[in-house]
Amino acid sequence: MKPDFDLAIIGSGFGGSLLAMVAHRIGLKVVLLERGRHPRFAIGESSSPLANLIIEQLAERYALPRLEALTSYGEWQRTYPEVVCGLKRGFTFFKHETNQTYRPAPDRSNQLLVAASPHDDVADTHWLRSDVDHFLVNEAVALGVEYLDQIELQDVEWGADGTARLDGQRPGQMCRLRARWVVDASGPRGFLSRRLDIAEHRFNGYPATQALFSHFTGVQRCDAMPAYTTAGHPPYPMDDAALHHVFDGGWMWVLRFNNGVTSAGVAVTDELAKELRLSEGEPAWERVLSRFPSIYDQFAEAKAIREFTWVPQLAYRAATATGGGWAMLPSAAAFIDPLFSTGFPLTLLGIERLGRALEEDRFDQAEVMKEYNEIAFAEADHTAQFIAGCYSAFLRFHEFAAYSMFYFVAASFSEMARRLGRGHLVRRFLASDHPTFGQAASALGHLLRTRGAQSELIAAEVRKHTDCLNIAGLCNPGKRNWYGVDFEDLVAGATKLELTPAEVREALQRAEWAQIDRVLSATVDRR
Repeated sequence: MKPDFDLAIIGSGFGGSLLAMVAHRIGLKVVLLERGRHPRFAIGESSSPLANLIIEQLAERYALPRLEALTSYGEWQRTYPEVVCGLKRGFTFFKHETNQTYRPAPDRSNQLLVAASPHDDVADTHWLRSDVDHFLVNEAVALGVEYLDQIELQDVEWGADGTARLDGQRPGQMCRLRARWVVDASGPRGFLSRRLDIAEHRFNGYPATQALFSHFTGVQRCDAMPAYTTAGHPPYPMDDAALHHVFDGGWMWVLRFNNGVTSAGVAVTDELAKELRLSEGEPAWERVLSRFPSIYDQFAEAKAIREFTWVPQLAYRAATATGGGWAMLPSAAAFIDPLFSTGFPLTLLGIERLGRALEEDRFDQAEVMKEYNEIAFAEADHTAQFIAGCYSAFLRFHEFAAYSMFYFVAASFSEMARRLGRGHLVRRFLASDHPTFGQAASALGHLLRTRGAQSELIAAEVRKHTDCLNIAGLCNPGKRNWYGVDFEDLVAGATKLELTPAEVREALQRAEWAQIDRVLSATVDRR
């Protein structure tokens, strides 16, 4: 029997909908399957420069121009003001001590601000997923993707010809469809993991963690609170960012949308979760706030506008992400932690790779799926090692601030390498495929997890091992944990991108995405 579809995608979050659009543009007949209905709540809400660039490149490669406005805050507001998002200029971290009011250290040693953009117009965004996922589903349907929601899949079987038969039920009717290939985009412990009884493997050396989160109104801005007032001019308004409150045993995220809603939650080790009785939901949230006076003050007028969600086991890693005629998106194969917003780029890299396999009609070739599986888990495992090192370093914020540079150096290098046509220099997330950089990140992370370390030693080792990719002026003690965007650093690091300073200047002059004519002119004049 001829299959009904070339590709069935299970799950219509942003990853499933994006892949559906890519596959449709390739010329495949696609069906997108959703258990619930849009708009609906989803977690995973913060983009990054690399994630936005991958969306931009997917939009260009597969003729999806309506997606391009989602890659920067200013264009998003001009094009889709009805789709709620938030302004993300960078990453902000504050270290809190139990039962102590936060006070900025004179040397800024208990905070870290790293800018991701030079101004608001080209900034990254926080996604109100109920809005964004709904928008993307509608875009897929408008292109011609078949969409079935409220479908509860019950079974999948593969015939002798390799075609998958999916059986399910919608309100009032049974459903059966056949597809040449299947992709699971339904998240950790999703449909294929359950139906195929795929084993779960823990990340090696990773702490067991739990999470509790909700959406709120009335959350104060830190930059309007005396406790957070710092002398000088920070590289961006500290709340227009992915804001992190870090403490021993975990951290809290605070992400602001432009409709007055704030996403906030905590991710903590099992030991701290047990102490806080995290499973109790809102009472546990109040216990978290009561430990940290300055966070308590920030949420003094806040009200939760939805029920609290408790996740008893945050990290997840499937034993495999591929099989005969099927694959999982990275978001379904593994999840680590929201720290550093790693979920978006990992998922988008997976979409990029699966898109190429579909485009070349190599999706069902064993060697292609084997490589996809190996890369997906190599990136997830490396990310988990890095995040585990960060959790160990929360106790000593000097070490966390130093070790975090492995993320910021890799992210900034990867973005600029892609933008400047040097993507071959780093192909995997967090530069895990770089011969020395990735190994050093893993080795220092292991040191933090197993023995701890002296802050000065960690900082020196990080500076040494990140220099090969550091094109953003990071790891500079003179900047005292405040890192703005300075294109002079990029010009100075041109040779690390296998380019000359003149070539970088020329590329920057052509780069409308940065709008840096004035900055660039000043840079050239100084040189």
